[in-house]
Amino acid sequence: CNLQPKDAAKMPESAWKLLFYTLSWSYGIYLLFFTDYPFFYDPPSVFYDWKKGMDVPTDIAIAYLLQCSFYGHSIYATAYMDTWRKDSVVMLLHHVVTLTLIAFSYAFRCQEWGLHGELAGVVLGKLRWVSRLSRDPRGPLNPPCSLCPGRFWFRLYWFPLKVLYATCYSSLQSVPNIPFYFFFNALLLVLTLMNIYWFLYIVLFVAKVLMGQMQEVNDVREYDVEDSKKT
Repeated sequence: CNLQPKDAAKMPESAWKLLFYTLSWSYGIYLLFFTDYPFFYDPPSVFYDWKKGMDVPTDIAIAYLLQCSFYGHSIYATAYMDTWRKDSVVMLLHHVVTLTLIAFSYAFRCQEWGLHGELAGVVLGKLRWVSRLSRDPRGPLNPPCSLCPGRFWFRLYWFPLKVLYATCYSSLQSVPNIPFYFFFNALLLVLTLMNIYWFLYIVLFVAKVLMGQMQEVNDVREYDVEDSKKT
């Protein structure tokens, strides 16, 4: 692909995340739209029949196993394998919070609390891949045009609307004394704050492209971006 050495070194990370997020997102789509679970269209339904010690359906348990193993690995990968970026500390915290949410929600049979769509992850992985292959932000594959609306729609609109509404409000309506209410919602709110944090990076990226401050498609989170922006 005639990649520059620094891009070739980062390609495995982007390719791996693209592969995993695509598979996990596809499985999530299957659970939400091709089964009898009404989670997406009726988020409060996740708490209608909730009780302590309830069984976890096998297909949801598989999703938990995949996500738990991925984020467990990601903690190590972010610290020792991936390119260190300005947001790497926040990324580590994200993985720890997500893994905690997954593990504890499964252990206490609040599995619906831990289900979290990964469509934005697919978009991010795809565009990191594209940015390695096409260095021209003015071309037909324009990352700012594709990334910003997708990130906002799935992480800052649907996530609060579908997930936070159900866990913060509907859960108390269906199960007034539901255990670990504040614990789980605190973790979900932390994830929301991180989504806002990364969305601001995307806004910064789009602004720099539109104002002509970036001559190449570069990740504004990377420390070497200042050198690559010089004309």
